[in-house]
Amino acid sequence: MRKSTFIKIQEALLKSWSIHTSSKWTKDNPAKGQCGVTALVVNDILGGRIRKTALNDGWHFYNQINGIRYDFTVSQFNESIRYRDVPSNREEAFLDTNQKQYDLLRHRVKIHL
Repeated sequence: MRKSTFIKIQEALLKSWSIHTSSKWTKDNPAKGQCGVTALVVNDILGGRIRKTALNDGWHFYNQINGIRYDFTVSQFNESIRYRDVPSNREEAFLDTNQKQYDLLRHRVKIHL
């Protein structure tokens, strides 16, 4: 993925995340709780694979595209993540969100792209 594509998607996500795309969202930490829904939307746009790593609060989801890890929600954490890159899928990532949140984030990101 080109750096400009990454930046465009990151900017679109920042403009799109809200309390309506994750109940954990805050103004000070907009990526909070957005990992599953974000991994799904990025997978829609760029393809690739969904990966996960176990953290204290449960599974953290992110994307792997052309063998490279992309974690668009890493900013929600204060500590660095020791990634395990456990294979996951859309069904598991969807357990972290719901249809309404997913549809809204997908729609908003497409508008901002």
